Amino acid sequence: MAIPPYKAPSRSAYDIVIVGGAVIGSSTAYWLTQALGSGASILVVERDSSYEFSSTALSTSAIRQQYSNPINVKISQFGIEIIRGFQERMAPFYKDEPAPDLGFREHGYLYCCSPEGVDAARERVDLQRSLGAHTVFLEPGPLKERFPWLNVEDLGGGSWGSREEGWFDSMGMMNGFRRAARASGVEYIDNAVTGLDLADGRVVSVRLATGQTVACGTLVNAAGPRAQQVAAMAGLSIPVAPHKRYSFVFASANPIPGRMPNVIDLSGTFVRPEGELFLTGNTPQGDGAADYDDFEMHFEEFDDHIWPALWHRIPAFDALKVQTSWTGHYEYNMLDHNGIVGFHPEVRNFMFANGFSGHGLQQSPAVGRAVSELIVHGAFQTLDLSPFCYERIPRNEPFLEEAVI
Repeated sequence: MAIPPYKAPSRSAYDIVIVGGAVIGSSTAYWLTQALGSGASILVVERDSSYEFSSTALSTSAIRQQYSNPINVKISQFGIEIIRGFQERMAPFYKDEPAPDLGFREHGYLYCCSPEGVDAARERVDLQRSLGAHTVFLEPGPLKERFPWLNVEDLGGGSWGSREEGWFDSMGMMNGFRRAARASGVEYIDNAVTGLDLADGRVVSVRLATGQTVACGTLVNAAGPRAQQVAAMAGLSIPVAPHKRYSFVFASANPIPGRMPNVIDLSGTFVRPEGELFLTGNTPQGDGAADYDDFEMHFEEFDDHIWPALWHRIPAFDALKVQTSWTGHYEYNMLDHNGIVGFHPEVRNFMFANGFSGHGLQQSPAVGRAVSELIVHGAFQTLDLSPFCYERIPRNEPFLEEAVI
């Protein structure tokens, strides 16, 4: 893996050091500057400023409100608010060029539902609608009428997000947050954190690959799939590890008419349009923790597992040709697939922003704001993300979310 040349920091001490400068770290940096202005010194340490292997760059860049837990629905609703207003929000930081339009494709998600899962699916839809989401449950007949290319013979129905779900430009969001943070005085450096020094239950300094040691008031772990590496430097442990996900972009000899949503099959395979092409992926066979630098592609996943599932669900997908593919990493929380957000109770200035298990991009606006609130105010001011607290980890008390892809 090629790493850009590392650079040294400009100071010997910072109020806040953020480990990881992709979308979670940059959102946090942005929200901190919104709260503090230039009143705090903030350093973001990013080991790969090309972001070539970041989960942000390699994600499928989608957002949904179809969750089983109210807080996850509300987190996504704030994400939608940010996506819709992103260009206007970022305009002050783009003096000589247009601010990024995130190109939101509001096609929705369509969750296919087995006959046995209808009651639970209807309950989730009722919950989502009670919170203001636009999800509807469609029985097989209406489902076929709306999406005539879908095989509904083995389905009990489907839940469809008719508004405020879809996909968008992941790097546009990350680069916007990053640019706004830098314009507001946040320092970004190409470097890697190699160690943390602790005293009296606090992180007092951060050691860098270039040999410098910088003093630290608050340490934010936004290291994505490498989150456990950073936690271990403070003698801590979280059940977060990189899990590989393979994405394939393919052409179909038969077009799909109409406004195709992101279809989530019973098998776990998903597919959505990507311009004239289609993007697909799944939970791969033998899913487990991967090495941090393992981005090897398994092309057989498409032929052996994904294509059969696609062809069954969408019979028009009988003649497909893969155009491109890539491997990305989920920062997978093996306890409950939900994020870990908050200070450690013993290492009191160590902040977790980890383990989002594929939801980090869509949750980054709310998570960055929440982390900044905890740092600045000592408590959540907007959305209460206390169910994501670290304390549930040693208690082995999962914060469960049924709608995990």
